[in-house]
Amino acid sequence: MDTLDQEENASQLSDVTEKLDRLKKNKLKYTQLKKQLVSSGEPQISTTDPDSRSLLVQGQVVEVCYNTQAAVDAKHCLVVATHTISRNDRNALSTIAAEAKVNLNSSEFTLLADKGYNNAREIEQCQKLNLKTIVAQQELVNSNPKGTTKEYLVDRFKYNRQHDTYTCPAGQTLKTFGTWHTKKREDKILHQYKKYRTPKCKHCPVKHLCTGRAKGGREIERSQYAEAAELNNRNYKRNQKLYRTRQEINEHIFGTIKRKWGYNYTNLIGIEKVNGACLQQAGVEFDHAKL
Repeated sequence: MDTLDQEENASQLSDVTEKLDRLKKNKLKYTQLKKQLVSSGEPQISTTDPDSRSLLVQGQVVEVCYNTQAAVDAKHCLVVATHTISRNDRNALSTIAAEAKVNLNSSEFTLLADKGYNNAREIEQCQKLNLKTIVAQQELVNSNPKGTTKEYLVDRFKYNRQHDTYTCPAGQTLKTFGTWHTKKREDKILHQYKKYRTPKCKHCPVKHLCTGRAKGGREIERSQYAEAAELNNRNYKRNQKLYRTRQEINEHIFGTIKRKWGYNYTNLIGIEKVNGACLQQAGVEFDHAKL
């Protein structure tokens, strides 16, 4: 029995030693990855393909992948610009729009894009290129359901450009001191904005419907890109029939390439190679098939 106990203890000790060695190696590996992450200045790194990133694909589905952008003209339904990126659509609109403008040798055109591209900074860049933007609006989300009702969401506040003020649904005027504040995320500057308030909130009979703040009143923020966003929203509301053609113009290419031809993944590593393959599929094979 003593011999069996000794053999069993030795086996258990060996297993523990192996696990400790494996954990030490993993610790060293992750320590190196952490140093690499910090030195790169990026929010993430990929151990399989250094250029790919973890992206939200659909709903709550996240994949380590690339994101292929494509611009299609409405007249011929041909791909006029395409490239591959490792970020989401929200920061991609102005680059693909500029590429399309150069390839078309056009001074202006109307740009249709779904709400995934709705980024006021990107929209402003497109408008500076003399493009008419019709980008679907993001649905307003009530971040404080206990304090803000639908009737008092920010889109119900009317902006007066001449006086640089807002008028709330109750008819009160919100003013700004003109100070520009900086919105940041993880030490990265997102945009600048001004704050608008009114002392009338303190005794307002509908304050409980407008804000959940126990102290102080309602505060509206207006970003430096607000005018570009408002112009786009007016275009979107006035051109609903035109916007509805977006799917039949643009989504057809992705349906054909991914579903019909089966190109929904790549074995290539590196954004340069992946971009070349996607250019071959979208910019050459698809257009050739259409012709």
